[in-house]
Amino acid sequence: MRKLLFITIFIATGFYAFAQDAFIDELTGTVGIKQPKDESFRTANKGDKLFKDTIIQTSFRSIAIIKIGSTTLTVRPITTLSLTEIQKLEETETLNINLQAGRVRVDVKPPAGAKAHATFTSPSSVASVRGTSFEFDINTLYVNEGAVSYIGNKGQSILIRAGESSHVEWTGQVSNPLDEKRANLMPPNLIGTSAKDTPVFGSTGTNLILVIGLGFN
Repeated sequence: MRKLLFITIFIATGFYAFAQDAFIDELTGTVGIKQPKDESFRTANKGDKLFKDTIIQTSFRSIAIIKIGSTTLTVRPITTLSLTEIQKLEETETLNINLQAGRVRVDVKPPAGAKAHATFTSPSSVASVRGTSFEFDINTLYVNEGAVSYIGNKGQSILIRAGESSHVEWTGQVSNPLDEKRANLMPPNLIGTSAKDTPVFGSTGTNLILVIGLGFN
């Protein structure tokens, strides 16, 4: 009797752990889905249920908005991703996404008293969050709100905060967000020249304006 009770509790707990609601909330253009037991993709429709190991694929000029518990995924055009884990245990949501190609916007906003752990893996990097908003593709990350732990195939993870961006460098490490900001603040040089090679035709205001104009063209 005790053994039967234990098995019943175990089954009920396991069901509750994987009963996370996931579906396509909105879509435009052509979106394909491949369910775990399907042999090929089919055209997705609004309201389609999604499960563990479901693959979503958007075409050119196509977008899909996916709701998974307290997480909203905006799947950009020409993107392929799979849901490798969708789990809810008590008040904790766990979501793992494998981004194979393209770009997604992620909004993780768990209700008060709940937790959401989301991990997004690409061929070159991993982004992990606990409630935030960011844009992610296979090589770059931009954080809109909160903070994201970002790591490449090599090196250590870096915390990227709101308003910061990072990318995977050729070394397999992710770039420092401070370096990204400095790079964005640097003025462009003339094509084919470095800053020290930039020609200066004199010290008058007219000549200086001419040089700056060439730099921006």
